[in-house]
Amino acid sequence: MKNFLAPSILAGNHANLSDALNIAESDGRKWIHLDIMDGHFVPNLSFGPQTVSDLRKKSELFFDVHLMLDNPDLYIDAFAEAGSDLITIHIEPNYNHIETVQRIQSLGKKVGIAINPSTPVSGIIELLEQVDVDLVLCMTVNPGFGGQSFIGDVLQKANQLKQLRETSNKKFLIEVDGGVCPEHVKPCLDVGVNIFVAGTAYFRESSAGRSVFARSTGEEI
Repeated sequence: MKNFLAPSILAGNHANLSDALNIAESDGRKWIHLDIMDGHFVPNLSFGPQTVSDLRKKSELFFDVHLMLDNPDLYIDAFAEAGSDLITIHIEPNYNHIETVQRIQSLGKKVGIAINPSTPVSGIIELLEQVDVDLVLCMTVNPGFGGQSFIGDVLQKANQLKQLRETSNKKFLIEVDGGVCPEHVKPCLDVGVNIFVAGTAYFRESSAGRSVFARSTGEEI
């Protein structure tokens, strides 16, 4: 499986988000991570389907759209139509997770399932047994704001997911998001992580700094 960076546009310049796309593209990235926050599931607001649609017109990057919403099931069609390539939903809110995964797939999109730092892997086992997902996202901070410190204990969950992937012959990628810096890459690779969402550590570095980050992932893109 490939290992690569997915820069988080949340840490880009919100007065000119297309500039963040340009930085990622000129740096050779293939994915961009878009955090969608509703001010309820997480204590912050970001942007909605219209922003995703506007950005889609400016970029051919793979849009990794992370819905941090109380009711993501109500917005699947809107974000799919806006140009999302992969839509990740959280297990924690109360809605029909299986039907929502299937709806995303029916729209021709890849699908991910996300768990917060306090949510054990056991919380998604039933879902993973019933449906195939393309990605499992382990939050390595409590979601809502950028610039937080990486929670290293989450690596135990990533390792559990790696073992589950091997024993069940599943093909899902493992993604980490939150406080990810170059020094976290090797420990994450060791436990099976494939995708590194980097926001503050990516966009606030110089181009040389971003290159160091990229090399540390052993990128295969």
